[in-house]
Amino acid sequence: MNVPAPAEGDRPTTDHSDSITPVAVIDVGTASIRMAIAEIGPGSQVRPLERLSQAVSLGRDTFTRGVIEKSTIEECVRVLKSYRRVLQEYQIVRDDQIRIVATSAVREAGNRMAFLDRVYSATGMRIESIDESEVNRITYLGIQPFLRSEPSLAEANTVVIEVGGGSTELLLVQHGEVAYSRSFRLGALRLRQTLDSYRAPAGKVRSIMENQIRRTIEEIVQHVPREGAIEMIALGGDIRFAVNQILPDWDRDKLATVPVAELEAFTDRVLAMTEDRLLQQYHLTYRDAEMLGPALLAYLRLADELGLEQIQVTNVNLRDGLLTEMAHHGRWTDEFFNQILRSALNLGRKFDFDEHHAHHVAELCKALFRALRTEHRLDLRYELILYIAALLHEIGLYINYRGYHKHSMYLILNSELFGLGRKDVMLVAMSARYHRRASPKPTHDGYASLNIEHRIAVSKMAAILRVADALDDSRSQRVRDIDCRCEDGRLVISVPHVEDLSMEQLALKQKGTLFEEIFGMQVLLRTVKNAPENRPVL
Repeated sequence: MNVPAPAEGDRPTTDHSDSITPVAVIDVGTASIRMAIAEIGPGSQVRPLERLSQAVSLGRDTFTRGVIEKSTIEECVRVLKSYRRVLQEYQIVRDDQIRIVATSAVREAGNRMAFLDRVYSATGMRIESIDESEVNRITYLGIQPFLRSEPSLAEANTVVIEVGGGSTELLLVQHGEVAYSRSFRLGALRLRQTLDSYRAPAGKVRSIMENQIRRTIEEIVQHVPREGAIEMIALGGDIRFAVNQILPDWDRDKLATVPVAELEAFTDRVLAMTEDRLLQQYHLTYRDAEMLGPALLAYLRLADELGLEQIQVTNVNLRDGLLTEMAHHGRWTDEFFNQILRSALNLGRKFDFDEHHAHHVAELCKALFRALRTEHRLDLRYELILYIAALLHEIGLYINYRGYHKHSMYLILNSELFGLGRKDVMLVAMSARYHRRASPKPTHDGYASLNIEHRIAVSKMAAILRVADALDDSRSQRVRDIDCRCEDGRLVISVPHVEDLSMEQLALKQKGTLFEEIFGMQVLLRTVKNAPENRPVL
């Protein structure tokens, strides 16, 4: 939520108590570099302090030339140096107090690494180039409070959309759960560059834009169920600007309800004006002026296609989601874990997987992961990655039995999993790929590209997945409650209520080699007779 920026002399210079931490997030976007400074207090409460923005033409370089020009890189360095001075006044000096992210303009640049290295060399600031999945995850964190507080949104098919400079981010939320998420290569600045390349006369500019937008809108609406109520929440600076003109008394802590007819009338006025006229009348920057019309037209056409008479607009932005994530120290809540798991289940169902077997193997993986904490020394994020890999380890059977573990890897890598960035998706795919056959090797595609930390993590997760898969080799889910102990250099898994474990023991003999290689322990199955009923899985 935007607040008026304090005057230079109002910036804090005194020490903060242990319960209040000053933090900052910086968004290196397509047309500007924006910074939000806040305090995180008790109970992970976020209190905004200051917001700054400076125009930089990263997107214009990337979308027209494919690289970021040297002059633009130096302009970014200048802006970030000025931000660093502000951060020092707020006593934001530690790495854990600041997060800097870049989106499509940097991510798609051919000289992305050179850009990131130059910024770090000149400023000491590490920019994280985040992918589309992470943008959607962070956006979801920002809008969660509205989804919870508005009954109409919780029960409807709610389309959450942000038309940025380089891409359009989409979330479909059904009954409070993310049903679909995707990023589309439709952006206001990208549209403007397309128009410039056509050199179209002024009278045809709008029709060309309409055609470009319509292609993406047609793809979006295919994923929106027409049964039940449909709501639309729009995010982004362009739509917020329009709402400020249409509803000047808007309380920015709440959702604004905007009639589509009024949005269309305002969009028509904007598209009829030149960039120079927009600059004069609304005091916009040139970059904002050239992006405003295309962005509003995209929002408007989606609302029309969905048959809506009004849309909701929020003041929440990417930086709000980043601050929320920092307030929770990057930990994922149980609710967010469940959103990711639902996305994985939907992917498995798409490829007709054996859901009972997959879910059971995933639960066994969780039990083994927790029992082996002192051995694998992986953090909780890997528990989720392993769980998802277990759910999806057999989806490659949809293509062919032969080499299906490699097919599973391919399908995972080329599918959308809400909430996971590309690095995490790669770890899921690699873990699923190695649930059978050959052990990981440096010569294998994908595995060789991982750093040493991730290679070791994949090997450990794949080893655990092989053991769990062997325990349900009968596909009967009869091995349910397990007790794991390390005894005399062996992992002893005690299984109650199952008298004959010969099938599982044979499967372990075939699949347990990787576990022994990675953990240095053989796996021994042991039947436990007269065990107490309903013993919990460890």
